[in-house]
Amino acid sequence: MITKTTSMLMIATIVAIMAPLNVNAESEPAAPNTSFVYNINGAGATFPFPLIDLWRVEYNADFKNVNLNYQSIGSGGGIKQHIEKTVNFAATDAPLTVKERGLAPNTLHIPETMGGVTIPYNIPEIPKSGLKLTGKVISGIFLGEITKWNDPLIKEHNPGLNLPNQDIVVAHRSDGSGTTFVFTDYLATVDPDGWNVKVGKGKSVPWPVGLAAAGNEGVAGIIKSTTYSIGYVELAYAFQTGMTVASVQNGDKNKFVEPTIDSIAASAASVVDKLPASEADWSAVSMVNAPGSNSYPISSLTYLLLYEDLKDTSKNKEQAKTTLHMIHWMITDGQEFSHSLLYPTLPDNVVELSKKGLSKVKYDGEILWNYDVKTTSKTETKNSNIPDWIRNNAKWWADGLITDEDYIKGLQYLISQGILKV
Repeated sequence: MITKTTSMLMIATIVAIMAPLNVNAESEPAAPNTSFVYNINGAGATFPFPLIDLWRVEYNADFKNVNLNYQSIGSGGGIKQHIEKTVNFAATDAPLTVKERGLAPNTLHIPETMGGVTIPYNIPEIPKSGLKLTGKVISGIFLGEITKWNDPLIKEHNPGLNLPNQDIVVAHRSDGSGTTFVFTDYLATVDPDGWNVKVGKGKSVPWPVGLAAAGNEGVAGIIKSTTYSIGYVELAYAFQTGMTVASVQNGDKNKFVEPTIDSIAASAASVVDKLPASEADWSAVSMVNAPGSNSYPISSLTYLLLYEDLKDTSKNKEQAKTTLHMIHWMITDGQEFSHSLLYPTLPDNVVELSKKGLSKVKYDGEILWNYDVKTTSKTETKNSNIPDWIRNNAKWWADGLITDEDYIKGLQYLISQGILKV
Protein backbone atom coordinates (compact mmCIF):
# COMPACT_ATOMS: atom_id res chain seq x y z
CA MET A 1 0.00 0.00 0.00
CA ILE A 2 1.30 3.44 -0.80
CA THR A 3 1.82 5.87 2.08
CA LYS A 4 -0.53 8.67 2.99
CA THR A 5 2.16 11.12 1.95
CA THR A 6 2.09 9.58 -1.50
CA SER A 7 -1.69 9.79 -1.46
CA MET A 8 -1.49 13.48 -0.65
CA LEU A 9 0.83 13.99 -3.58
CA MET A 10 -1.63 12.11 -5.74
CA ILE A 11 -4.42 14.41 -4.57
CA ALA A 12 -2.30 17.41 -5.41
CA THR A 13 -1.54 15.94 -8.81
CA ILE A 14 -5.19 15.23 -9.59
CA VAL A 15 -6.31 18.64 -8.36
CA ALA A 16 -3.53 20.38 -10.28
CA ILE A 17 -4.53 18.54 -13.44
CA MET A 18 -8.27 18.94 -13.06
CA ALA A 19 -8.25 22.58 -11.98
CA PRO A 20 -7.00 23.97 -15.30
CA LEU A 21 -9.90 22.22 -17.00
CA ASN A 22 -12.26 24.56 -15.14
CA VAL A 23 -10.23 27.72 -15.43
CA ASN A 24 -10.58 30.21 -18.20
CA ALA A 25 -8.18 33.13 -17.99
CA GLU A 26 -11.05 35.42 -18.93
CA SER A 27 -14.07 33.56 -17.63
CA GLU A 28 -15.80 36.91 -17.11
CA PRO A 29 -15.20 40.52 -18.17
CA ALA A 30 -12.78 42.60 -16.14
CA ALA A 31 -14.25 44.07 -12.94
CA PRO A 32 -14.62 47.86 -12.68
CA ASN A 33 -11.48 49.79 -11.82
CA THR A 34 -11.89 50.82 -8.18
CA SER A 35 -9.93 54.04 -8.74
CA PHE A 36 -12.88 55.69 -10.47
CA VAL A 37 -16.61 56.27 -9.97
CA TYR A 38 -18.83 55.13 -12.83
CA ASN A 39 -22.37 56.27 -13.60
CA ILE A 40 -24.12 53.90 -16.01
CA ASN A 41 -27.34 55.05 -17.69
CA GLY A 42 -30.07 52.75 -18.96
CA ALA A 43 -33.68 53.26 -19.99
CA GLY A 44 -36.66 51.36 -21.29
CA ALA A 45 -39.01 48.58 -20.31
CA THR A 46 -41.13 48.75 -17.18
CA PHE A 47 -41.68 44.98 -17.48
CA PRO A 48 -38.30 44.06 -15.87
CA PHE A 49 -37.96 47.27 -13.83
CA PRO A 50 -38.45 45.66 -10.39
CA LEU A 51 -35.62 43.23 -11.13
CA ILE A 52 -33.33 45.83 -12.71
CA ASP A 53 -33.85 48.07 -9.69
CA LEU A 54 -32.90 45.22 -7.36
CA TRP A 55 -29.85 44.54 -9.52
CA ARG A 56 -28.92 48.21 -9.18
CA VAL A 57 -28.82 47.84 -5.40
CA GLU A 58 -27.08 44.46 -5.29
CA TYR A 59 -24.47 45.32 -7.91
CA ASN A 60 -23.62 48.52 -6.06
CA ALA A 61 -23.22 46.48 -2.86
CA ASP A 62 -20.47 44.51 -4.61
CA PHE A 63 -19.04 47.42 -6.62
CA LYS A 64 -19.61 50.56 -4.58
CA ASN A 65 -18.02 52.82 -7.18
CA VAL A 66 -20.63 51.92 -9.82
CA ASN A 67 -24.04 53.61 -9.89
CA LEU A 68 -26.83 52.56 -12.24
CA ASN A 69 -29.48 55.07 -13.26
CA TYR A 70 -32.31 53.22 -15.02
CA GLN A 71 -35.31 55.16 -16.32
CA SER A 72 -38.45 53.00 -16.48
CA ILE A 73 -40.04 54.77 -19.45
CA GLY A 74 -41.32 51.84 -21.51
CA SER A 75 -39.72 49.78 -24.24
CA GLY A 76 -40.58 52.33 -26.93
CA GLY A 77 -38.75 55.08 -25.06
CA GLY A 78 -35.80 52.80 -24.38
CA ILE A 79 -35.46 51.85 -28.05
CA LYS A 80 -35.67 55.53 -29.02
CA GLN A 81 -32.83 56.41 -26.66
CA HIS A 82 -30.84 53.41 -27.87
CA ILE A 83 -31.20 54.55 -31.48
CA GLU A 84 -30.20 58.08 -30.47
CA LYS A 85 -27.24 56.66 -28.47
CA THR A 86 -28.10 58.64 -25.35
CA VAL A 87 -27.85 55.68 -22.92
CA ASN A 88 -25.25 53.02 -22.21
CA PHE A 89 -27.88 50.31 -22.72
CA ALA A 90 -31.63 50.01 -23.21
CA ALA A 91 -34.19 47.43 -22.12
CA THR A 92 -37.13 46.19 -24.14
CA ASP A 93 -39.68 43.39 -24.06
CA ALA A 94 -40.14 43.70 -27.82
CA PRO A 95 -37.15 42.79 -29.98
CA LEU A 96 -36.12 45.40 -32.51
CA THR A 97 -38.20 45.45 -35.66
CA VAL A 98 -36.45 45.20 -39.01
CA LYS A 99 -36.86 48.98 -39.41
CA GLU A 100 -35.50 49.72 -35.91
CA ARG A 101 -32.57 47.40 -36.53
CA GLY A 102 -31.78 49.41 -39.63
CA LEU A 103 -31.70 52.57 -37.50
CA ALA A 104 -29.49 50.89 -34.89
CA PRO A 105 -27.14 48.61 -36.83
CA ASN A 106 -24.79 46.31 -34.92
CA THR A 107 -27.14 46.04 -31.96
CA LEU A 108 -26.86 43.04 -29.67
CA HIS A 109 -29.96 41.46 -28.07
CA ILE A 110 -29.04 40.12 -24.64
CA PRO A 111 -31.93 38.30 -22.92
CA GLU A 112 -31.92 39.40 -19.28
CA THR A 113 -34.93 37.60 -17.84
CA MET A 114 -38.38 36.24 -18.63
CA GLY A 115 -41.77 37.36 -17.46
CA GLY A 116 -45.48 36.96 -17.85
CA VAL A 117 -48.22 39.44 -18.65
CA THR A 118 -51.10 38.85 -16.26
CA ILE A 119 -54.78 39.72 -16.69
CA PRO A 120 -55.77 41.40 -13.39
CA TYR A 121 -59.37 42.31 -12.62
CA ASN A 122 -61.32 44.14 -9.93
CA ILE A 123 -64.67 42.40 -9.40
CA PRO A 124 -66.00 42.79 -5.84
CA GLU A 125 -68.09 39.63 -6.25
CA ILE A 126 -64.92 37.65 -7.11
CA PRO A 127 -62.35 38.76 -4.49
CA LYS A 128 -59.84 36.00 -5.24
CA SER A 129 -57.79 35.04 -8.27
CA GLY A 130 -59.09 32.23 -10.44
CA LEU A 131 -61.40 33.73 -13.07
CA LYS A 132 -60.86 31.60 -16.21
CA LEU A 133 -60.48 33.34 -19.55
CA THR A 134 -59.79 32.05 -23.05
CA GLY A 135 -57.78 34.00 -25.58
CA LYS A 136 -60.86 34.69 -27.67
CA VAL A 137 -62.72 36.08 -24.64
CA ILE A 138 -59.81 38.34 -23.71
CA SER A 139 -59.67 39.58 -27.29
CA GLY A 140 -63.43 40.19 -27.29
CA ILE A 141 -63.20 42.22 -24.08
CA PHE A 142 -60.39 44.44 -25.34
CA LEU A 143 -62.11 44.85 -28.72
CA GLY A 144 -65.21 46.11 -26.88
CA GLU A 145 -67.31 43.23 -28.21
CA ILE A 146 -67.79 41.57 -24.81
CA THR A 147 -69.09 44.33 -22.53
CA LYS A 148 -70.70 42.62 -19.51
CA TRP A 149 -69.09 40.43 -16.84
CA ASN A 150 -71.97 37.96 -17.04
CA ASP A 151 -71.58 37.47 -20.79
CA PRO A 152 -72.32 33.82 -21.73
CA LEU A 153 -68.81 33.39 -23.17
CA ILE A 154 -67.31 34.24 -19.76
CA LYS A 155 -69.89 32.22 -17.81
CA GLU A 156 -69.20 29.15 -19.96
CA HIS A 157 -65.85 28.48 -18.25
CA ASN A 158 -66.76 29.93 -14.84
CA PRO A 159 -69.96 28.14 -13.77
CA GLY A 160 -69.22 28.44 -10.05
CA LEU A 161 -68.47 32.17 -9.94
CA ASN A 162 -70.87 35.01 -9.15
CA LEU A 163 -70.43 37.00 -12.36
CA PRO A 164 -72.28 40.33 -12.04
CA ASN A 165 -74.40 42.13 -14.61
CA GLN A 166 -71.92 45.01 -14.71
CA ASP A 167 -70.16 46.85 -17.52
CA ILE A 168 -66.53 45.86 -18.09
CA VAL A 169 -64.03 48.73 -17.74
CA VAL A 170 -60.91 48.13 -19.83
CA ALA A 171 -57.49 49.56 -18.86
CA HIS A 172 -54.49 49.67 -21.17
CA ARG A 173 -51.13 51.38 -21.65
CA SER A 174 -50.83 54.90 -23.04
CA ASP A 175 -47.09 54.74 -23.71
CA GLY A 176 -45.05 52.71 -26.17
CA SER A 177 -44.67 49.51 -24.24
CA GLY A 178 -43.04 46.13 -24.53
CA THR A 179 -45.72 44.78 -22.21
CA THR A 180 -48.27 45.96 -24.78
CA PHE A 181 -46.24 44.29 -27.52
CA VAL A 182 -46.29 40.95 -25.69
CA PHE A 183 -50.00 41.25 -24.90
CA THR A 184 -51.03 42.23 -28.42
CA ASP A 185 -48.71 39.61 -29.90
CA TYR A 186 -50.69 37.09 -27.86
CA LEU A 187 -54.07 38.50 -28.94
CA ALA A 188 -53.04 38.55 -32.60
CA THR A 189 -51.90 34.94 -32.29
CA VAL A 190 -55.03 33.56 -30.62
CA ASP A 191 -57.48 35.70 -32.64
CA PRO A 192 -55.97 36.04 -36.12
CA ASP A 193 -59.27 36.87 -37.82
CA GLY A 194 -60.37 39.33 -35.16
CA TRP A 195 -57.73 41.17 -33.18
CA ASN A 196 -54.95 40.69 -35.71
CA VAL A 197 -57.07 42.16 -38.53
CA LYS A 198 -58.74 44.95 -36.59
CA VAL A 199 -55.90 46.10 -34.32
CA GLY A 200 -52.69 44.13 -34.85
CA LYS A 201 -49.67 43.96 -32.57
CA GLY A 202 -47.06 46.48 -31.54
CA LYS A 203 -45.63 48.55 -28.70
CA SER A 204 -48.44 51.03 -29.40
CA VAL A 205 -51.77 50.11 -31.01
CA PRO A 206 -55.09 51.90 -31.73
CA TRP A 207 -57.07 50.62 -28.76
CA PRO A 208 -60.79 50.27 -29.60
CA VAL A 209 -61.94 50.92 -26.00
CA GLY A 210 -60.66 51.65 -22.52
CA LEU A 211 -58.87 53.95 -20.11
CA ALA A 212 -55.17 54.62 -20.66
CA ALA A 213 -52.27 55.07 -18.26
CA ALA A 214 -48.49 55.07 -18.50
CA GLY A 215 -46.45 52.13 -17.30
CA ASN A 216 -47.38 48.87 -15.66
CA GLU A 217 -47.84 50.85 -12.48
CA GLY A 218 -50.31 53.21 -14.19
CA VAL A 219 -52.52 50.40 -15.49
CA ALA A 220 -52.30 48.66 -12.11
CA GLY A 221 -53.44 51.92 -10.49
CA ILE A 222 -56.55 52.14 -12.69
CA ILE A 223 -57.55 48.56 -11.93
CA LYS A 224 -56.98 48.88 -8.19
CA SER A 225 -59.12 52.03 -8.01
CA THR A 226 -61.88 51.10 -10.50
CA THR A 227 -64.45 48.41 -9.79
CA TYR A 228 -65.35 45.99 -12.59
CA SER A 229 -62.14 46.80 -14.44
CA ILE A 230 -59.69 44.55 -16.25
CA GLY A 231 -56.28 45.17 -17.78
CA TYR A 232 -52.83 43.70 -18.33
CA VAL A 233 -49.71 44.14 -16.20
CA GLU A 234 -46.46 42.30 -15.66
CA LEU A 235 -46.52 39.53 -13.04
CA ALA A 236 -44.25 41.28 -10.53
CA TYR A 237 -46.52 44.34 -10.44
CA ALA A 238 -49.63 42.21 -9.98
CA PHE A 239 -47.95 40.29 -7.18
CA GLN A 240 -46.49 43.33 -5.42
CA THR A 241 -49.82 45.15 -5.39
CA GLY A 242 -51.89 42.11 -4.37
CA MET A 243 -54.05 42.07 -7.49
CA THR A 244 -56.45 39.27 -8.42
CA VAL A 245 -55.47 37.71 -11.74
CA ALA A 246 -57.10 35.40 -14.25
CA SER A 247 -56.00 31.92 -15.23
CA VAL A 248 -55.62 31.86 -19.01
CA GLN A 249 -56.27 28.93 -21.35
CA ASN A 250 -53.01 27.41 -22.54
CA GLY A 251 -51.86 27.05 -26.12
CA ASP A 252 -53.02 23.42 -26.22
CA LYS A 253 -56.50 24.54 -25.12
CA ASN A 254 -56.76 21.78 -22.53
CA LYS A 255 -56.09 23.68 -19.30
CA PHE A 256 -56.37 27.10 -17.66
CA VAL A 257 -52.96 28.12 -16.35
CA GLU A 258 -52.15 30.49 -13.50
CA PRO A 259 -49.25 32.89 -14.11
CA THR A 260 -46.33 31.71 -11.95
CA ILE A 261 -42.55 31.40 -12.19
CA ASP A 262 -42.88 27.74 -13.19
CA SER A 263 -45.60 28.26 -15.81
CA ILE A 264 -43.61 31.10 -17.43
CA ALA A 265 -40.45 28.98 -17.44
CA ALA A 266 -42.44 26.15 -19.05
CA SER A 267 -43.40 28.49 -21.90
CA ALA A 268 -39.75 29.19 -22.63
CA ALA A 269 -38.93 25.53 -23.24
CA SER A 270 -40.28 25.65 -26.78
CA VAL A 271 -38.14 28.58 -27.94
CA VAL A 272 -34.82 28.64 -26.08
CA ASP A 273 -33.14 26.18 -28.44
CA LYS A 274 -34.26 28.17 -31.49
CA LEU A 275 -33.00 31.62 -30.55
CA PRO A 276 -30.78 33.50 -33.01
CA ALA A 277 -27.30 34.78 -32.20
CA SER A 278 -27.22 38.05 -30.25
CA GLU A 279 -26.13 40.05 -33.28
CA ALA A 280 -28.80 38.54 -35.59
CA ASP A 281 -32.40 39.51 -36.38
CA TRP A 282 -34.71 38.89 -33.39
CA SER A 283 -37.83 40.51 -34.85
CA ALA A 284 -39.70 37.21 -35.23
CA VAL A 285 -38.87 35.78 -31.80
CA SER A 286 -41.97 35.07 -29.68
CA MET A 287 -42.96 32.63 -26.95
CA VAL A 288 -46.66 33.53 -26.63
CA ASN A 289 -49.23 30.72 -26.72
CA ALA A 290 -46.43 28.18 -26.38
CA PRO A 291 -47.35 24.49 -26.37
CA GLY A 292 -47.36 22.51 -23.15
CA SER A 293 -50.02 21.72 -20.58
CA ASN A 294 -48.44 23.94 -17.92
CA SER A 295 -47.22 26.77 -20.17
CA TYR A 296 -48.63 30.18 -19.32
CA PRO A 297 -49.53 31.59 -22.76
CA ILE A 298 -48.72 35.30 -22.28
CA SER A 299 -45.00 34.97 -21.58
CA SER A 300 -41.94 36.58 -23.05
CA LEU A 301 -38.23 37.08 -22.89
CA THR A 302 -37.09 40.62 -22.19
CA TYR A 303 -33.85 42.04 -23.53
CA LEU A 304 -30.99 44.43 -22.92
CA LEU A 305 -29.83 46.26 -26.03
CA LEU A 306 -26.32 47.53 -26.54
CA TYR A 307 -24.09 48.22 -29.49
CA GLU A 308 -21.25 45.94 -30.48
CA ASP A 309 -18.92 48.94 -30.31
CA LEU A 310 -19.55 51.04 -27.20
CA LYS A 311 -17.42 54.02 -28.15
CA ASP A 312 -20.38 56.21 -29.15
CA THR A 313 -22.39 55.38 -26.03
CA SER A 314 -19.58 55.56 -23.46
CA LYS A 315 -17.49 58.38 -22.02
CA ASN A 316 -14.35 56.29 -22.22
CA LYS A 317 -13.03 52.74 -22.44
CA GLU A 318 -13.26 52.16 -18.68
CA GLN A 319 -16.95 53.05 -18.63
CA ALA A 320 -17.53 50.69 -21.56
CA LYS A 321 -15.78 47.88 -19.69
CA THR A 322 -17.92 48.60 -16.63
CA THR A 323 -21.11 48.44 -18.69
CA LEU A 324 -20.00 45.09 -20.10
CA HIS A 325 -19.17 43.72 -16.65
CA MET A 326 -22.50 44.88 -15.20
CA ILE A 327 -24.55 43.26 -17.92
CA HIS A 328 -22.56 40.03 -17.61
CA TRP A 329 -23.24 40.13 -13.85
CA MET A 330 -26.98 40.61 -14.49
CA ILE A 331 -27.26 37.49 -16.66
CA THR A 332 -25.09 35.34 -14.36
CA ASP A 333 -24.74 36.20 -10.66
CA GLY A 334 -27.71 38.56 -10.80
CA GLN A 335 -30.08 35.73 -11.72
CA GLU A 336 -30.11 34.54 -8.10
CA PHE A 337 -32.36 37.49 -7.26
CA SER A 338 -34.96 36.69 -9.92
CA HIS A 339 -37.26 34.35 -8.01
CA SER A 340 -37.75 36.80 -5.14
CA LEU A 341 -39.59 39.06 -7.62
CA LEU A 342 -41.35 36.27 -9.54
CA TYR A 343 -39.06 36.25 -12.56
CA PRO A 344 -37.73 32.86 -13.75
CA THR A 345 -33.98 32.46 -14.01
CA LEU A 346 -32.57 32.30 -17.51
CA PRO A 347 -31.91 28.79 -18.88
CA ASP A 348 -28.22 27.91 -19.11
CA ASN A 349 -28.23 27.78 -22.91
CA VAL A 350 -29.68 31.31 -23.07
CA VAL A 351 -26.97 32.55 -20.69
CA GLU A 352 -24.34 30.92 -22.89
CA LEU A 353 -25.84 32.52 -26.01
CA SER A 354 -25.69 35.91 -24.28
CA LYS A 355 -22.09 35.38 -23.18
CA LYS A 356 -21.16 34.75 -26.79
CA GLY A 357 -22.93 37.98 -27.69
CA LEU A 358 -21.10 39.94 -24.99
CA SER A 359 -17.79 38.54 -26.21
CA LYS A 360 -18.32 40.60 -29.39
CA VAL A 361 -18.43 43.92 -27.51
CA LYS A 362 -15.68 46.36 -28.46
CA TYR A 363 -14.48 49.84 -27.68
CA ASP A 364 -13.20 51.66 -30.75
CA GLY A 365 -12.65 48.33 -32.47
CA GLU A 366 -10.88 46.67 -29.54
CA ILE A 367 -12.51 43.52 -28.10
CA LEU A 368 -13.14 44.03 -24.38
CA TRP A 369 -13.57 40.40 -23.30
CA ASN A 370 -11.77 37.42 -24.82
CA TYR A 371 -14.28 34.72 -23.96
CA ASP A 372 -12.90 31.42 -25.22
CA VAL A 373 -16.10 29.60 -26.11
CA LYS A 374 -14.38 26.51 -27.55
CA THR A 375 -12.21 25.98 -24.48
CA THR A 376 -15.12 26.42 -22.12
CA SER A 377 -17.34 23.99 -24.02
CA LYS A 378 -14.59 21.39 -24.20
CA THR A 379 -13.88 21.76 -20.51
CA GLU A 380 -17.51 21.37 -19.54
CA THR A 381 -17.87 18.25 -21.68
CA LYS A 382 -14.72 16.68 -20.35
CA ASN A 383 -15.50 17.39 -16.72
CA SER A 384 -19.05 16.09 -17.12
CA ASN A 385 -17.54 12.61 -17.68
CA ILE A 386 -15.65 12.64 -14.36
CA PRO A 387 -17.61 10.77 -11.68
CA ASP A 388 -18.46 12.57 -8.46
CA TRP A 389 -16.34 10.13 -6.44
CA ILE A 390 -13.27 11.42 -8.29
CA ARG A 391 -14.34 15.07 -8.21
CA ASN A 392 -14.74 14.86 -4.44
CA ASN A 393 -11.79 12.61 -3.68
CA ALA A 394 -9.81 15.17 -1.69
CA LYS A 395 -12.68 15.85 0.71
CA TRP A 396 -13.54 12.18 1.08
CA TRP A 397 -9.89 11.27 1.74
CA ALA A 398 -9.66 13.99 4.41
CA ASP A 399 -12.82 12.61 6.05
CA GLY A 400 -11.42 9.08 5.99
CA LEU A 401 -14.22 7.82 3.77
CA ILE A 402 -12.03 6.27 1.04
CA THR A 403 -8.74 4.37 0.97
CA ASP A 404 -5.44 4.72 -0.85
CA GLU A 405 -6.58 1.99 -3.24
CA ASP A 406 -9.49 4.21 -4.27
CA TYR A 407 -7.00 6.93 -5.21
CA ILE A 408 -5.13 4.50 -7.42
CA LYS A 409 -8.38 3.56 -9.18
CA GLY A 410 -9.20 7.23 -9.65
CA LEU A 411 -5.75 7.92 -11.07
CA GLN A 412 -6.08 4.99 -13.46
CA TYR A 413 -9.45 6.34 -14.61
CA LEU A 414 -7.98 9.78 -15.33
CA ILE A 415 -5.18 8.18 -17.33
CA SER A 416 -7.58 5.95 -19.28
CA GLN A 417 -9.72 8.99 -20.23
CA GLY A 418 -6.70 10.96 -21.39
CA ILE A 419 -7.25 13.59 -18.70
CA LEU A 420 -3.93 12.78 -16.97
CA LYS A 421 -0.80 12.33 -19.06
CA VAL A 422 1.98 10.10 -17.73
